[in-house]
Amino acid sequence: MNKIIVTGGSGFIGTNVVENLTKNGYVILNLDHNSPINQTQLSTWREVDLLDLPLLTSIILEFQPDAIIHLGAVTDLNGVDLTYYDANITGVRNLISIADQLPNLKKVIFASSMYVCKPGFIPNDYDTYRPHTVYGESKVQTELIIKENLNTHYEWIIVRPTSIWGPWFNIPYIDFFKIVYQRKYFDFGNTCTKSYGFIGNTVFQIKSLLETKGLHSRVFYLGDLPATPISEWANEISLKMNKGSIKKIPFFIIKIAAFFGDFLKVLGFNFPITSFRLKNMTTNNVLPLDDIYNVTGKPPYSRQDGTAQTLAWLKNHKGYQF
Repeated sequence: MNKIIVTGGSGFIGTNVVENLTKNGYVILNLDHNSPINQTQLSTWREVDLLDLPLLTSIILEFQPDAIIHLGAVTDLNGVDLTYYDANITGVRNLISIADQLPNLKKVIFASSMYVCKPGFIPNDYDTYRPHTVYGESKVQTELIIKENLNTHYEWIIVRPTSIWGPWFNIPYIDFFKIVYQRKYFDFGNTCTKSYGFIGNTVFQIKSLLETKGLHSRVFYLGDLPATPISEWANEISLKMNKGSIKKIPFFIIKIAAFFGDFLKVLGFNFPITSFRLKNMTTNNVLPLDDIYNVTGKPPYSRQDGTAQTLAWLKNHKGYQF
């Protein structure tokens, strides 16, 4: 298995996947309607929209991939109805229709989202859904479409990334590092513990799934064990940035700030904290990762390793000074 198509390879996770697989000798074609955020990857990129079925079909049939890693999607939370996320739904239908025409295709990895269930709701199985956003609903529809196709000549897998962070990330997870860097993060005594994933480990997990046989129709969360207490991690980052320890404030102050952030959002201004973000920051979301660890084993990087790599990237690419 040598020729790999990565849809959405210009985005955060895709950029790291393309870099890793290229270094490991795979022939990569990145299909994305945006140019790569890492401009050194321009030679692997073809501009195409997932909704442009004729062009998408032509490019994929010409390349004849051995495997597809489908990361392409609309991932923001701005949509108010499912038409906004049509690339997630119709895009998957288009890809499946093309996959049926690829005799050499051995595997497709479809990226879904942990938001098929709202934060704090941990499903007992991979067929239980409880989304809290329209984006999450679009990913539920995505999974249902994929699961309709059990009898394929290729093996397919669904992955649900947790909160993934690291080099080349952007909104929203880069905001956490930015707020700590600006000394605007405070320990208000009511923060949560969540499943996060350093991007180096996420790429390791995706590559392991790509290379492991016998996983047809399985679903996996991608992330790191153990789950991360946010305030503890923020304090680690702050100390590594030479900003000192995180300061503590009463919870009611951060709650007032969140209401103020809601007001500014209505006026069209961004503020570091809103009620939505505060709810996410105070809701534990520890997702089941045993299945992925049983297949791939322990990933290569600790949280401290990932933080050090991320801070180095922030210095080199975003001008942070520590």
